Amino acid sequence: MRIIYTLSRYFVGILFIFSGAIKINDPVGTQIKLQEYFEVFSSDFSSFFELLIPFTLFFSVALCTLEIIIGVALLMNYHMKMISKLTLTLIIFFTFLTFYSAYFNKVTDCGCFGDAIKLTPWESFYKDIILLFFSLIIYFLQSKLKNQVGFFYIKIFDDKNFRNGIIIFLTTVCLIVSYTAINFLPFIDFRSYKIGNYIPNMMQPSEELKYSYIMEKDGLTYEFENYPLDNTFIFKEIKLLNPEAEPKITDYSLWNNDGDFTNESFRGNKLFLIIHDVKKMGISDKKINEFINKVKILENGINYWVETIIVTSSDEKSIKDFNKRFDINLRTVYGDATVLKTIIRSNPGFFLMRNGRVRGKWHFNSFPEPKEILKGVNISL
Repeated sequence: MRIIYTLSRYFVGILFIFSGAIKINDPVGTQIKLQEYFEVFSSDFSSFFELLIPFTLFFSVALCTLEIIIGVALLMNYHMKMISKLTLTLIIFFTFLTFYSAYFNKVTDCGCFGDAIKLTPWESFYKDIILLFFSLIIYFLQSKLKNQVGFFYIKIFDDKNFRNGIIIFLTTVCLIVSYTAINFLPFIDFRSYKIGNYIPNMMQPSEELKYSYIMEKDGLTYEFENYPLDNTFIFKEIKLLNPEAEPKITDYSLWNNDGDFTNESFRGNKLFLIIHDVKKMGISDKKINEFINKVKILENGINYWVETIIVTSSDEKSIKDFNKRFDINLRTVYGDATVLKTIIRSNPGFFLMRNGRVRGKWHFNSFPEPKEILKGVNISL
């Protein structure tokens, strides 16, 4: 029993730490996912969830930090009466979310491990069922075995002050990491638009996609590699046999009043000023004028050239008013809001490509001097 209890603590604790550490690296990503859940719940259950949307970033940081703290506490066998209840409560909550997402096909990616590891809704649910099993073991055995520290135990964990210090230290580190990631982009970029990636390749399958056809006849279901010629079969669905070969990027698309701009975006040196929503930019007028002046230096350079383009999901009138207000005369193209948030976790943000390859990404708090941008496209002064 002691071994089962200890292994359960270690398993759940390590998974919680891993999950929390990945998400604390990108709290804005978790914020986006929480907002998606609240919007679904607002539609399906109650408009009350709309009131929570403005606080999603706070919830994101709190949730990621809590996961790490609970994980460490489980490893140290620390305050297990309270920790076991918190663990079980969180897992029950996560299990409900993933089941609801999977069964009703509401949220196709739970974001359990951020952008580092993608799970389907049903994979997420099965993962939570396993965690629920071990969390129940911890919950029911902790009162009997709370003084049984188990194997691989470090004696210094017996010191209450040391354990309290660890929790306070980790909480502080989590808050510092999340603050830095929010204001200066994530430390590690797990997304397909990270620096160095060649976007056109990411939009192609890694191998030929293979499908099978699910058909029905006389109440029975059949699966064929080729579409059957027998007209008595009723088509039900098409099934992808090698989903791992799907393109990493399937939704990158830009357009303007002249039509599709996607392929043009891969030609030459392009610095995209990405504005998710011009009405929700968390930036002062002074800072906007600062980076606009730097952009003008790039645009007007004699010996070098980088085309700066505004990419936004805002409506045309809002972006025109913005351009007029700050005396901006840049080409404007449009993109999907979700895609733009995936490209960069900053509103506004800067995304540099040379012939389709990502060469730089900057938060508005760290927009560089023109010389640094030119290094990104390998053009020297």
